[in-house]
Amino acid sequence: MNRLAGILFSLISTTLMGVAVVVALTIGMDTLKPILVAAAIGFVVSIPITWVISKKIVDL
Repeated sequence: MNRLAGILFSLISTTLMGVAVVVALTIGMDTLKPILVAAAIGFVVSIPITWVISKKIVDL
């Protein structure tokens, strides 16, 4: 499960970080700090999502 979680994490985290940055830019937060905060939020949110998805895949 660790290898699967690592592969999924690399895909899920970059996707969620990108979405969070796009949302931040769309609502007008175009300085460095809000963009970094949005990317960090996407990174942190991707950890439990990766765990749940990899667990569901392994349990199949």
